[in-house]
Amino acid sequence: MSVTLEVFNLVYKLDEIDKVAEQLIDKAKSKKIWFFKGQMGAGKTTLIKEICTLLGVGNEMSSPTFSLVNEYHTNKNKKIFHFDLYRLNNISELNQIGFQEYLDSGNYCLIEWPELLPPIDGVFTIEIKATDENREVICY
Repeated sequence: MSVTLEVFNLVYKLDEIDKVAEQLIDKAKSKKIWFFKGQMGAGKTTLIKEICTLLGVGNEMSSPTFSLVNEYHTNKNKKIFHFDLYRLNNISELNQIGFQEYLDSGNYCLIEWPELLPPIDGVFTIEIKATDENREVICY
């Protein structure tokens, strides 16, 4: 049995990030676990902040580089979990913070630097490539 992935690609300037975030939310449909891939400085955290804003987060957002996860609350009393796994040394560190429970919570889990993770079914993957003026987003 083969699975066909719907792949789409968007090229945008940073001042269009709100429109891109809207499109991503629409394309993801009911998928709540999102992987964000891209080089350092590609705009993963910036895009996540815009997505969270559109989902109703009103408080300040930042990259959880040292804490591994930040929890945000929406204006509809929903939670969004933002992970930054860049400094992760091994998968056991995630087990210590109850990573699987976050994934099973039914809340959005927006994960930067997911390369160390084992495959997870039903993930919405976003790859960002940066040029001087534009960002290209490839999603599947």
